[in-house]
Amino acid sequence: MTMIICIDFDGTCVTHEFPEVGKDIGAERVLQKLVENGDRLVLFTMRSNRTKLNNIIDDTILDVTGMFLDDAVNWFRKKNLPLFGINENPNQKEWTTSPKAYGQLYIDDASLGCPLIYDRSVSDRPYVDWIKVEEMLIEIGVL
Repeated sequence: MTMIICIDFDGTCVTHEFPEVGKDIGAERVLQKLVENGDRLVLFTMRSNRTKLNNIIDDTILDVTGMFLDDAVNWFRKKNLPLFGINENPNQKEWTTSPKAYGQLYIDDASLGCPLIYDRSVSDRPYVDWIKVEEMLIEIGVL
């Protein structure tokens, strides 16, 4: 059974290094297996392209400009990982007006139960443990 899989970027495909693209954490190998299995990937990220500075009131939000969403999309392109959608499932407009991207599976470092690695020598924040994710996908019959 092929699936639509919504996948976060920072902390999931790479370490958290925003606004830069983070370090490799092993996502490419597992994502390639999913694509070869016929699964469709939807990039489901908070990254966006910002061409002008906004008047940001909350000083915890970075007020930077850049093509941050494009950086994430290009990471997938360079890895030859086709995206079915970017922050949306293109097929769901036929049956819902919900803004949430529909998928049968979500892989996100912020989701409860997602296996994480805490290694401060690699990143100050935890990131997805792709070896355990692969094991879980095999266990539930996705891979």
